[in-house]
Amino acid sequence: MTTLLGRLGRGAASHPWRALAGFVLALLVVGGVAGGLGAGFTDEVRLGDTDSQQASDLLTERFPAAAGDTATLVFHTTGRLDTAADSPVGTAVATVARQPDVESVAPVQLSADGRTGYATVLYAKKAADLTAGHLQRLESAVAPVKPAGVDASMRGPVVDRWRERPVPLGEVIGLLAALVLVTLLFRSLVATFVTVGSALLGLALGNTVLAAVSGVVDIPTVAPTIAIMLGLGAGVDYGLFLVARFRSRLRAGDDVVTAAARANSTTGTAVVTAGAIVVVSICGLYVTGITIIGRMGLAAAIVVAVAALTTVTVVPAALRLAGRRVLPKAERTAPSGTDRASAHGSEGRRARRLARWVAARPWSTAVVSTVLLLGLASPALGLQLGQPDDGNRPAGDTMRIAYDRLAEGFGSGFNGPLLVALDLRDTSDPAASTRTVTERLARTQGVAAVAPAQTNPAGDTAVVTVIPTTAPQSDATSELVQTLREDVLPSALADSGVTAHVGGQTATFDDLASKVSGSLVLLIVVVVGLSLVLLTFAFRSLVLSLVSAGLNLLSIGAAYGVVTLAFQTGLGTSLLGVNEQPVVSFVPMLMFAILFGLSMDYNVFLLSAIREERATGTPAREAVPIGVGRTASLITTAGAIMTLVFLGFTFTSETEVRMIGLGLATAVLIDVTVVRLFLAPAVLELLGERAWWLPRVLQRRLSQVPAPSHYPHGQRPGPSSRGAPTAGQDRQGRTSRGVRAKARHKS
Repeated sequence: MTTLLGRLGRGAASHPWRALAGFVLALLVVGGVAGGLGAGFTDEVRLGDTDSQQASDLLTERFPAAAGDTATLVFHTTGRLDTAADSPVGTAVATVARQPDVESVAPVQLSADGRTGYATVLYAKKAADLTAGHLQRLESAVAPVKPAGVDASMRGPVVDRWRERPVPLGEVIGLLAALVLVTLLFRSLVATFVTVGSALLGLALGNTVLAAVSGVVDIPTVAPTIAIMLGLGAGVDYGLFLVARFRSRLRAGDDVVTAAARANSTTGTAVVTAGAIVVVSICGLYVTGITIIGRMGLAAAIVVAVAALTTVTVVPAALRLAGRRVLPKAERTAPSGTDRASAHGSEGRRARRLARWVAARPWSTAVVSTVLLLGLASPALGLQLGQPDDGNRPAGDTMRIAYDRLAEGFGSGFNGPLLVALDLRDTSDPAASTRTVTERLARTQGVAAVAPAQTNPAGDTAVVTVIPTTAPQSDATSELVQTLREDVLPSALADSGVTAHVGGQTATFDDLASKVSGSLVLLIVVVVGLSLVLLTFAFRSLVLSLVSAGLNLLSIGAAYGVVTLAFQTGLGTSLLGVNEQPVVSFVPMLMFAILFGLSMDYNVFLLSAIREERATGTPAREAVPIGVGRTASLITTAGAIMTLVFLGFTFTSETEVRMIGLGLATAVLIDVTVVRLFLAPAVLELLGERAWWLPRVLQRRLSQVPAPSHYPHGQRPGPSSRGAPTAGQDRQGRTSRGVRAKARHKS
């Protein structure tokens, strides 16, 4: 029976130019929609009913003059800084004050030694609502101070949103790695072109769809980078598996169109299933209730889904045009026969030998592998969540320079001010209440300075800026936020009718870390639960589902440990060339959802091969090395590509992207080596037939639903797909179990 994907593959292969033209048309249409919707991304972080979000909403609603984003101009000289109106610095500040959308520019404030000064530029809009032109005008305005011996730097949300980003080395490195590894595996440049080319087409369409979605849904600015990272790796992997199956069908004697149809019907089904698992896993981020994290997951899910769909539509068409050129040169013109089949059967011999070595010593292999993974995961016990500040940016970055000079001139806490928003509607004496709060804040331990309160024109809202004595990412600053919320403000405003909320960047990221910590367990339960259901349905085994979930958790735990080691210990930071810093609060959650889905991809391909071998009558313990041998080269190459793609993104200056890239690369590398080659075969050997146990209740229910197969319906892996030398014989020339089983069935 031909499957839907088989018919799709046959249609695309029969009319390749129509299929490719349809893809180009879809790309143009979606691009037009994105342009019409005004696609754009945002840096705004909304955290539901948290205290920092309430502070932001209060100021936005009633004090818009204090709710816009800022840019801080920092001036530094070796002598005393001249800030007179006719000086270069004074002229620059006056020029900035006349620029579009600038609400106000505060007078230049000097440090105690007079060498450093700063001016805060307040815009009437959020940074996401401005343009790159606003930053360019700032840069042009301060440029004339350099000939006068004054160095100018700048930081703040407006600068961060619109500053020029470095060349995307991650994408380039990942692409080059994919080209090299796919070529080494296939020994055909045409096969490489089809595999990588389809991934790039899928990435283009996926990002265009994401741009269109961003026109109606607020997508975080960092999300496209993460989506590209995941989409490129997944797209190459999916194309790799489909092209490999097409080549095996050609070797089995199929014509080009039939080979494309059968490859799409079998491996195409696995690709769509694997993509669906990744999408479901990533979309599980929505259960956390944290909008910014859920939408990061949405962005990644969109690109992965498009990558999978592009693979099963574009690749069959490209394979028809490529024909037998996807095979190595020596095989393109060779007649169908035993020699070629035998050559194909030799693939995976080393992996089968390794699997049999593991099977001979399963307990020691399982124990050593588990101890290794737990050892790698152990640093995660000291994992600290937070948000790195501008002091962690690369040396020479304007935001890093501004941060260091402000910290040197005004104190480390100056770079992370807290905003205390006061709701004065229900108080009889707003001025007295505001004064009481200001005085009490100034006497609080850990507060370096308190700026005079600013009140809106209506007099019903005020904001007080508090400068801590410690840096934004310091634990002491987070403790100060908690002290203000739980002790200082409640006691200062008791019975006054005034409501106070603590906001600002540090408070916002503290609230985000708290929500992440409270939601991570829920995410794990939901994602693991969904995976158990999907795997039980796919493999008709509850035990395998539980084992797979456990192996995935070990891989993810090891990735957490490596990220902690890399960014929170002296050894790791010295190797990476970064400062010690907390792990960005949303990184562990995002890593978990992505990695669980990716690990399931490789799990599906490995267990599918083992399950299909068992379907021929092969005992479970013998099916394991055969299944490992059939999938090892592909899974290892796919994992290597994914690892290098992810590692490429550690070259970016974006801290959260570096952390995610390193974590994903570590987990995938561990998964395709330690887990798939050693731990999984050892566990399956220990379980034997028990690995395929399913409760009778589930057996009765699932017996009414056909199990998804890697092969077409009713077709089990015969000699050609297993690489036997002749039809009906195994590798030693004996009659195969599949043939004997058919004979018994006929009798």
